[in-house]
Amino acid sequence: MPMRTLLICHDIEPLSRIGLAQWLGSFSDLVGIVELQETRGRMYKRIRREVKRVGLLRFFDVLAFRFYYKAFLSKGDAAWEAQELARLQKAYPDISGDTRLLKIHSPNAPEAEDFIRDLKPDFVIARCKTLLKESVFSIPRFGTFVMHPGVCPEYRNAHGCFWALAQDDMEKVGMTLLKIDKGVDTGPVYGYYSYDFDEVAESHIVIQNRVVLENLEAMADRFREIEAGEATTIDTSGRPSGTWGQPWMSKYLRWKRKARQRNS
Repeated sequence: MPMRTLLICHDIEPLSRIGLAQWLGSFSDLVGIVELQETRGRMYKRIRREVKRVGLLRFFDVLAFRFYYKAFLSKGDAAWEAQELARLQKAYPDISGDTRLLKIHSPNAPEAEDFIRDLKPDFVIARCKTLLKESVFSIPRFGTFVMHPGVCPEYRNAHGCFWALAQDDMEKVGMTLLKIDKGVDTGPVYGYYSYDFDEVAESHIVIQNRVVLENLEAMADRFREIEAGEATTIDTSGRPSGTWGQPWMSKYLRWKRKARQRNS
């Protein structure tokens, strides 16, 4: 009997909602998808949290990068995402008609918790910005896993790939497969994954997507090993731990300048 999986993702992120869903269905029984629909309230909550983290002055640095990205980078990234989604749709079978779908605003809502409990998944894959409460992430038999775009524990929380690049920490530009616990990206680590990225030509968004998408088959094998009881975790004790937030314009400009110097 194939392992039972469930995906939590945002409705506006087709690489996860469609591409990763089809990938999951290729090696497991994808029993359900919790599709999250953004609300203004949740967006404002994240903004307030970021202002509290970095301060009002630095938040303008964050906003400057947001405007820059929308004006100069988003169109190219959208074209890349469309091409990558087409590749995934060709590589993996369509989502089964038996896969149940719940559209909701929060994965911590009682309806979402009941939905997941009813489907009894072996694994939940969380591709969302919301921290899950324990009564939700503890439901699946083998746990809830994230594909965190950053090497943990050094680059926990948001945009770990960007911050590793901005810190000239090229050996830690990658993704961490970890099991969720009560902390923020502090759970048991089951693997690190990367690829031969091009820091000059590629945006941080492309890089943080590709560290996942270039390693899908390796991760499928890892989930099989976890199910079989053959997987071991990576000891991260004694390593520095850092939490990060949204990209800054100042750090982006410094990274790209250094990238061109490194590759000239």
